[in-house]
Amino acid sequence: MNGSNMKVEMKTNPTNASIDADEKRGFEMPFFELLKRAMPGVFLGVAEQSAGRVKVNCEKMKAASEEMADVLRETYSINANGMADYGAKVIEISGANTASAFDFLTNLMGTKSPTEIMQLSAAQARKSFDVTSAQNKELWDLAQKVAVESAEPIKKSVARVLQKVI
Repeated sequence: MNGSNMKVEMKTNPTNASIDADEKRGFEMPFFELLKRAMPGVFLGVAEQSAGRVKVNCEKMKAASEEMADVLRETYSINANGMADYGAKVIEISGANTASAFDFLTNLMGTKSPTEIMQLSAAQARKSFDVTSAQNKELWDLAQKVAVESAEPIKKSVARVLQKVI
């Protein structure tokens, strides 16, 4: 058997299908028209109700997302104000620390013996430690306040928004 004598025949229509050349196939109909013809009235009613519920839920989600955007804007504003307060406190602390360092240097210039220098340095170290501890506590408290104030609108609103959506 050689390849040149071989004949291949393909049937494009199955033997049990009867399609006229003029008959339109389902693919040429719009999808929803095809569904209307194919689905009984009960199923079509359920589909329409489901589409209505989806539309209502989408509107609820849109309103909820707009409300959350407003809450986030408010939170951002609170956070920005809090960070401005924090920055101002850091500048205030820096000024106090600089003044303290200059006072120490001024007092150091007036010392007359190594013993006085050691006593003055020890006193300055104790004072600096106490002041730094108090300043760190102050900054920590301010940072916590900003965090709580920033989180409060979100905490209040998330539950309210979720209740509206659900």
